[in-house]
Amino acid sequence: MDKDAHLRQGADAEALACRHLSAHGLSLVQRNYHCARGELDLIMRDGVELVFVEVRFRKHDHFGSGAESVDRRKQTKLIAAALHYLQHTRQHKQPCRFDVVAITPRGPSHTIDWIRDAFQN
Repeated sequence: MDKDAHLRQGADAEALACRHLSAHGLSLVQRNYHCARGELDLIMRDGVELVFVEVRFRKHDHFGSGAESVDRRKQTKLIAAALHYLQHTRQHKQPCRFDVVAITPRGPSHTIDWIRDAFQN
């Protein structure tokens, strides 16, 4: 797959995740927040809580699910990017959580696995 197709696929997955979360009452704050520490796919609001959403798309789950690919190293990068966002936007006292949305195609539709508060031990 060429790079442009891969980027389109990622953008499509993020849009699908955003629609799914919006249908469940969350509202979009920002897409694709970039900083020196990394990228946050979606930043959403769930009531008073900010939700940093990592979207993972897998063509299949033969080598593990998209959710399983968010390992400790990736979590550390997401946390650092979220801290940057909170400081940069002066929302450092804002309650927040990290969710993962894993998307896998299943025939003409998709399986969407939404893991709330995914970084809890």
